[in-house]
Amino acid sequence: MHVDGALVVGARIELPATVAHHALRVLRLRAGDAVTLFDGRGGEYAARLDAEGHATIERFDAVERESPLALALIQALVASDKLDWVIEKAVELGAARIVVAPTERGVIRLAGERLARRLAHWREIVVAACCQCGRNRLPEIAFTPSWRDALAATDAPQRFVLAPDAADQLASAVPAPTAIAVGPEGGLTADEIGLAAQHGFRAVRWSPRVLRTETAGLAALAALQTLHGDGATDHRARGDIDA
Repeated sequence: MHVDGALVVGARIELPATVAHHALRVLRLRAGDAVTLFDGRGGEYAARLDAEGHATIERFDAVERESPLALALIQALVASDKLDWVIEKAVELGAARIVVAPTERGVIRLAGERLARRLAHWREIVVAACCQCGRNRLPEIAFTPSWRDALAATDAPQRFVLAPDAADQLASAVPAPTAIAVGPEGGLTADEIGLAAQHGFRAVRWSPRVLRTETAGLAALAALQTLHGDGATDHRARGDIDA
C-alpha cells in the first residue's frame, strides 16, 4: 500500500482515507493484521493496522524490484482507455519513466484543468500498478506539450522510434538505458520520424506485422526486459547465458 511522505520505523501513522478504506472495507483486514507499506523511494515497511485506520511501522526491508535496465516509454497521446492500459502495463513491465505527448495524427488534446485531472488519474494508475506488481519505487509519469519536447526530454544513450517500415529490427538493441517512442493509431508522420532521428532516435520495426499503438510499446518493453533486463539477469543468475 502506498503512502505519500517518508515512512519511519516505529512511527504510528494515519493511513490516507483511500488506503484505509481499501484495507478495512475491501480487503476486510482487522486490527492487528499485518500490512506492507511503501513511500515510493525504495524498500518497503512492515506495519500493523489498528481499528482507527492507523498503522504502526515495525521494520524496514530494503528489497529492490526495479529492472537493471532503465527503460523509458514515450507514448503518443491516444484515447483514455488505451492510454490507461499502456500506463498500467508499462509499470508492470518495469518502465522507469513514461512520457505522454500529442502527435500530428492524434485526435486527443489536453490542456489546463483537463490535463491536470488526467495527470492525477495517470498517477493513480501508476500507484495501483506498483501495488499490484510489488514495485516500491514509483516510475515517473509526465506529459509534454509536443512530440519534439518529448523526444528532447530523454538522455538515454539508446533511443528507438517504432516504425513498421523501418529497415532495422529492435532485436539489434544492446544493453543500455533505452527510450522507446511509439506513435498514435494512425502512425507517426514522416516529419515526426525525421524529428526523432534529429534527436538521436533510430527507426526500428518490431515484426513483419503492424502492431496497434497500445501493443507496440509494451511488446518492445517486454522484449528488452527479456533480452537485457529482468530476464537476462535471471538467466545469468542460473548460468544459462554468458555474463
